[in-house]
Amino acid sequence: MIIEAGTVAAEFGILLEGSAHSIKWDASGKQIIITMVEKGGAIGVLLAASPQRVSPLTVQATADATVLMFPFSQIITGCEKKCRHHERLLQNYISIIADKGIELHERVNCLLEPTVRKKILTYLTNISHEQNSTEFILPINRNIMAEYLNVERSALSRELSRMKADGLIEYNRNNFKLM
Repeated sequence: MIIEAGTVAAEFGILLEGSAHSIKWDASGKQIIITMVEKGGAIGVLLAASPQRVSPLTVQATADATVLMFPFSQIITGCEKKCRHHERLLQNYISIIADKGIELHERVNCLLEPTVRKKILTYLTNISHEQNSTEFILPINRNIMAEYLNVERSALSRELSRMKADGLIEYNRNNFKLM
């Protein structure tokens, strides 16, 4: 566990090694992946900036992970020397918050789509843009993709097959092509 739901986070972290997911559980106990964090990704930046709030989610390593933690109070207050390095650290923090906001916006766009097909297409289009190609490698497996899109695994597989038959996509394992 990197951050546990129900705790207050006064620090944020940068994932130096490994990977992690921020997760929640719905009322029935089903796990929902909110975000996926890879090497270089930020953890807890929004929580650290809101020290009065408890975490609504858990951030859990999915592989051996090393996280560099930063106390939020020291980022905001600065050092006594008013050095350029500290100013740069604050600029980087603000940039990380902006990136996190955009990432969450894209996530919400996927979830707001009314059909499984539209959720999949939105997600695949986002990955295509990230990798700057209509041919790309999915960074996650089907189980994680189903959790991320908040759909049943079987419904995901069925719809991927239909989309392939309809000529919208081509795929072999995690290699995808948008048509």
